[in-house]
Formats: sequence, structure tokens, C-alpha cells
Amino acid sequence: MGDETAVEMFVGGLVLDPNTQSPVVILKDESGEVCLPIWIGIAEATSIASAIKQINMQRPLTHDLMYDIFGELGVRVERVLITELRESTYFAELVLAHGDKVMVVDSRPSDAIAIALRASAPILVAQQVLDQAKVKVNVGPPPAQGEEDQPQGEQGEGQAADAIPQQGGQDFTQVDREKWNDLLESLDPDDFKYKV
Repeated sequence: MGDETAVEMFVGGLVLDPNTQSPVVILKDESGEVCLPIWIGIAEATSIASAIKQINMQRPLTHDLMYDIFGELGVRVERVLITELRESTYFAELVLAHGDKVMVVDSRPSDAIAIALRASAPILVAQQVLDQAKVKVNVGPPPAQGEEDQPQGEQGEGQAADAIPQQGGQDFTQVDREKWNDLLESLDPDDFKYKV
């Protein structure tokens, strides 16, 4: 897929879906008006949050390890591209470079975003994905309680919804570094296991 049909987006925040208690990463364009919510797992949310807050863990998280391996091998993370929305699931690619060789690797969006944050690499979303996701434009005050659109049903890793949870979600990006460390330490190890 060509990047010319893609929009650069930034991590605008991490919230908890008030209905499912699942983490949601919110991507926003430069204007902040176009938002793309993607439901992710708790481990990926922790990894993304630790990169945003620049929290150094005692031992490397999986995405830290991957990024370190890339560095040792001389591989650069050029960009991340969210390429497709198929059956309510997003698909992404990591675009890597080693010398003159460019490699495109299939990835879940959450993993790709976590690595892009560590590499300070751009996160791009295909325009067709934004169109297909029926992305909401966030202008004006948030809707009154009970008036906001709600995600439909349970959302899983990398899943899409027709709405952004605007109220009732906990915004992890507003938690200061010390409180975030306390939050991470208080999580039960079972919270980090994938649900099958």
C-alpha cells in the first residue's frame, strides 16, 4: 500500500472502555479532530503507556526487547502503517530498513504502535481505513451523559468500534510517572495474560 493515501496520526491517549474495561488506544491526526480508537490488550496498553511516559522497567518489556534487537542488528523502524480494517479487526505493517533493504512485516496495530513509539517512527493510517471505520470528528464539547455513542458489543485485541468512549474511561496518559509506577506494580500478573 502506498503511503500517499495515508494520514499520519499520533497516540492521543489510552482509555478504558467503560463497558468492557478493555484498554483502547486513541490515534489522532495532527489537528486532533480525527480520532481512531483501537481496542488492545492490557500488556500492549502497559507497553504503550510506559513508552509515552518514558518509564524504564527493571526488565525489558517485549516491545523493548524487539526494539533492542532491531538496534543490535542495525535495523531501523521507518514507519508503521495501519493498512486495513477487515471484519472489525485492524491490520498493520511495520516498515523496517536494513541498509538499502526495506522489509515490510505484518503486525497487530498495538505491537506496531508500541514499537513506533520507542523508535520515534511515524504512525500512518490508510485513508480507506479511516473512511471505513467511520471515524468520528471530535469538535465541540463532549456529549452529555447518556447521549454519547457506545461501542457495540465486546471488543477484542485490535478491534474497531463505531464510537470513541468519551466519558467514564480512565485516561492513562494523565497519570503522572510515580502514580503510573504504582499502578503497574499493583496489577496482578494474571492481568497480563492473553485471554483466549
